[in-house]
Amino acid sequence: MDRTIDWDGEAVVTVDQTALPQAYRELRLRDVDSLIDAISRLAIRGAPALGGAGALGVALLARDHDAQVVRTEAERLASARPTAVNLRWGVNRALSRLDEGPEAVLAEALAVLEADIKANHDASGRAADLVREVCERRPVRLLTHCNAGRLATVGWGSALGVVRHLAAAGEVGEVLADETRPLLQGARLTAYELAEMGVPYRICPDSAAATAMAQGLVDCVVVGADRIAANGDVANKIGTYAVALAAARHGIPFIVVAPESTVDEAITDGSAIPIEQRDPAEVTHYAGVPVAPAGAGAFNPAFDVTPADLVTAIVTENRVWRPLP
Repeated sequence: MDRTIDWDGEAVVTVDQTALPQAYRELRLRDVDSLIDAISRLAIRGAPALGGAGALGVALLARDHDAQVVRTEAERLASARPTAVNLRWGVNRALSRLDEGPEAVLAEALAVLEADIKANHDASGRAADLVREVCERRPVRLLTHCNAGRLATVGWGSALGVVRHLAAAGEVGEVLADETRPLLQGARLTAYELAEMGVPYRICPDSAAATAMAQGLVDCVVVGADRIAANGDVANKIGTYAVALAAARHGIPFIVVAPESTVDEAITDGSAIPIEQRDPAEVTHYAGVPVAPAGAGAFNPAFDVTPADLVTAIVTENRVWRPLP
C-alpha cells in the first residue's frame, strides 16, 4: 500500500508495524475497538499516523452510531495514547463535521490524510535545506532516534523525510539509526525504511549515540516529535533527551521535524505534557522471555521531553522555529 494508513471504503487499512521487518502485514479494522487495540499495541504508531487514525476512527463511529455515542467513543479513542497530541487533533478534526452527517465526517478524515502527506513532505524539504545550511561536510552523516519515517506518518515521513530529500540529491553519507528501546522502533522500522530507500545506514545502540558523536561520526541529528509545547520543548520517544544533551556537548545541530498539528499551543512548556508509562514487561522481558529477576519493577516511560534550549530548530511545513534559550 502507498500509505501507512488509509480507507478502503469499508474499513481502516493499515500496515501492522509490530510485524516488521520479519513480515509485511496489513490490518483491516472495521470498528473502533479494533482500532484502539492496534494503537495501544503499537501496530499503528507515530504521531502523524495517529492523527489519521483518530480521524478515520471517528468516521467508523459516525457510520454506525448516533452523535451521542460517537462523541463518547471518540473520547475513548482520543485517550488511547495520551502523549501524541495528533491523535486527539485528528479526532477533533473529524468531530467538527459530525452534525453534517457520516459522509462529511469521512470527507474530513480523508482530508486529514491528504494534508499529512503534503505537510510532512514540505516540512522535511524545508528541514533538508536547513541541514545544508548548518552542515558544511558533504555527504552529510545523520543520526536519528526512533522512527519518524513514512511508517510514522500517513505516507512520507518527517525526520526520515529529510533523509529522502537529501538522498535524492546524493547528499547522504550514512545514517546512524538509534535502536530505540524498549520496542526497537529504530532497529526494526527505521532500518527497514532506510534499506528500502537504499541509503547507507548502521544501527546504533541508544547508549552508543554519544560515543558516535565524540568519534566524529555525526554531523547532524534529525528527529520527529509527538508533542511540541508553546515554548519549543519537545516530547519524543524516550532517549531523545539524552541524544540532545550529547549533541549539545559536541556542538552538533539538533533538528526536530514535525507537522504543525504536533504543536500544542495550549501547553506552555514541556512540564505539562502527559508522559505515557508503558508495561514493565517491555523492559523485563525480550520477545516474551524474561531477562530480569522475577518480580523486578521497571521505570518505562514511553517518551521524554527535550528542553527548548537544546533544540537548534523546529521545522514544520510553515516555518523554521528557533526556540530562544
